[in-house]
Amino acid sequence: MTTVADLPVPPPVSPMLAKASRKIPAADSVDGGLLYEPKWDGFRCLLHRNGDDVHLGGRSEPLTRYFPEVLAAATAGLPERIVLDGELVVVQGDHLQFERLLDRIHPADSRVQLLAGEIPASYVAFDLLALGDEDLTGRPFRERRSRLEAAFETVRPPFHLTPATSDVDEAARWFTQFEGAGLDGVMAKPLADPYQPGERALKKIKHERTADCVVAGYREHKSGGIVGSLLLGLYDEAGRLHHVGVSASFPMARRAELVEELAPQVIDLAGHPWDPEKADSAQVRRPGAVNRWNAKKNLTFVPLRPTLVAEVAYDHLQGDRFRHTTQFRRWRPDRDARSCTFAQLERPVGYRLADVLRGYAAQ
Repeated sequence: MTTVADLPVPPPVSPMLAKASRKIPAADSVDGGLLYEPKWDGFRCLLHRNGDDVHLGGRSEPLTRYFPEVLAAATAGLPERIVLDGELVVVQGDHLQFERLLDRIHPADSRVQLLAGEIPASYVAFDLLALGDEDLTGRPFRERRSRLEAAFETVRPPFHLTPATSDVDEAARWFTQFEGAGLDGVMAKPLADPYQPGERALKKIKHERTADCVVAGYREHKSGGIVGSLLLGLYDEAGRLHHVGVSASFPMARRAELVEELAPQVIDLAGHPWDPEKADSAQVRRPGAVNRWNAKKNLTFVPLRPTLVAEVAYDHLQGDRFRHTTQFRRWRPDRDARSCTFAQLERPVGYRLADVLRGYAAQ
């Protein structure tokens, strides 16, 4: 019996990574040129297929058991022996829904199977590591992309080929337009480079905006005794403070200083806006939900008087919260905490996801 271990590039494979860039680099800034792609907001996934054996490899753990519908579709619609790099996404309406992906990381197989039927995932491919008996990782990306396009000529949903362009102006338009469909930026990939597992050889350009948020608590660092992350909140129209994300990028010395600075603001949880015993607690998003990737992670927090305001930089919204960890910019003693509302958050212009996946080809 053949398995994915028999492929020319067997699992596990550490995916090729990216460094952040503040602007979209020009194509001629890199020898051999660049190809630009949308940056998908999903689970990075290396897909291996060898006949009936399919393996889905994530960055931190295998994803195979969580997406049975993708396994079935792969055996039915992908080439017999293939290794792809891409992204697992969930589409609802005309928008990517990262939360629905998180729902899949569940210990109960019955729950996984139910969601696979109700809200199936899709796979967006953006690199080809092996095809048939060929290991393509040493070939330049220009060739791998051409081979990927040819391999996908007869492939149908739920598998998709990511759009790509060599036109930096087109990439700039994608950066603005595609955010409305739930994508979170643009990738720039050197056309002359081989596949480099684990290396940050690509560029990612993500949206960055700022917001003034209430600092209503903090979690201790895993080493203990210092601040791990600041817990951020925004007020809704009814005056309820909702947890919207965290800010956590501090040097170790600064984390120790923050404990002393925040000490005068520490209060009991009773009466705090995120007190689970409050009458309106069911209507308030509070910190403390179980971490789907690490159920043993300590999510308790130190409540603070909700008067401190911090300006933070963020790249992407998921519903009414920050999708990723925000970057602390500065304290805002001039801001009234009650003025920190959802109204300040910039909403991207809507865009149809179907239009992202249709009508674009490498140029």
